[in-house]
Amino acid sequence: MKKVYYLKTCSTCIRILKELNLPSEFVLQDIKTEEITVKQLEQMKELSGSYESLFSKRSKLYKEMDLKNQKLEERDYKHYILEHYTFLSRPVIINGDQIFIGNSKNTVAAAKEVIRAK
Repeated sequence: MKKVYYLKTCSTCIRILKELNLPSEFVLQDIKTEEITVKQLEQMKELSGSYESLFSKRSKLYKEMDLKNQKLEERDYKHYILEHYTFLSRPVIINGDQIFIGNSKNTVAAAKEVIRAK
């Protein structure tokens, strides 16, 4: 599977997509208009190793709900990501059995390298 979960309204996601110049076989899913399914999230977790690794602690809701002062477990991270799209660290790029989560320079560079290598 070659897929990118992103937000169409996020300028950082759009910049990264342009930078990656993805081949046409990649499917793009705007998580605001097409919600993440349980199955999709479970597939992402399988590749990443945990729901926490997919969870954005920079989300505005994370701060508003004071989640940093709560002890969150894997099931909580899963619940919140499914509850509201802003809890997913974006973009999530899946290239076969590899997953790249978030927008750090290192993550984007690694994704770019793998995508260009094929």
